[in-house]
Amino acid sequence: MGKIRTRILGLENVEEKQKKERKEKAYQKKARGQAAFAKTPASQKKIRAQGLKGGQRMTEIRVKEEDIAKMEKAKKLIEEKTETKKIVETKKLKKERKRGEKYQKAKKAVDKNKKYLINEALKLLKKIKYSQFDESVELHLNVDKVGLRGETELPHATGKTFRVKVVDDKLLIEIEKGKMDFDILITHPSYMSKLAHLAKVLGPKGLMPNPKAGTISAKPEEVAKKFQKGLLRWKTEPKFPLIHQMIGKLSLEDKALEENAEKFLQSVGKAHILSAYIKSTMSPAMKIDLEKS
Repeated sequence: MGKIRTRILGLENVEEKQKKERKEKAYQKKARGQAAFAKTPASQKKIRAQGLKGGQRMTEIRVKEEDIAKMEKAKKLIEEKTETKKIVETKKLKKERKRGEKYQKAKKAVDKNKKYLINEALKLLKKIKYSQFDESVELHLNVDKVGLRGETELPHATGKTFRVKVVDDKLLIEIEKGKMDFDILITHPSYMSKLAHLAKVLGPKGLMPNPKAGTISAKPEEVAKKFQKGLLRWKTEPKFPLIHQMIGKLSLEDKALEENAEKFLQSVGKAHILSAYIKSTMSPAMKIDLEKS
């Protein structure tokens, strides 16, 4: 039998005293146990694991300093290997993006810190041209907000021809057969219900008529003539305040390209333009002086 402990019941002051004594003894016993555990050599320490029964004990696992050093070394090697792999991949990517000698030569001819007048930039574009084909001349604008859009007719043809068609019953049959020899599709509102089932075909190609693009009109023939003359519809990128527009071919006269550029900048509105760049298909970009252009 274990120890028999007696308790006096019925006297509150005596019960309270006994309760305090038991707590004090329990506290002292716990303190003695902790002190004894602290003095025990690490190799002999045993701890009680949650869920073990009765006298079951779990020996504390001690990791040697040399093992820790090995693990740290292995960790460091893995980190170094990962970092080396990233550097190699970055260098490989940069190597792949490296431009040719002709481009590098053209780039040296452009002063990246200078703002060019449009006519000055156009002359330089023709001077540094090194490709064998007739490059496009492009404007790239940083504007003050997303969602800007508009339309304009450039004074000179860009050199790019658009195949424009107006929807009729015959054309609907051709589209259903998969024949789509047009770049812009204009329709009268009355044909929209007939075009609805072709949206899956026209939509992904950007050919589905819609009011924002100005390709739905009560006078589709008149609208078609405007597009055939070179009507430009421009807008910012969906998520970024950027506008990209071709204004002609490099083979056009400088004056014609200059007038196209000025007309397009006016259409967007210089108050909205934060910065503007002009380039040809293969050339580096040149910053435009908007105040003097």
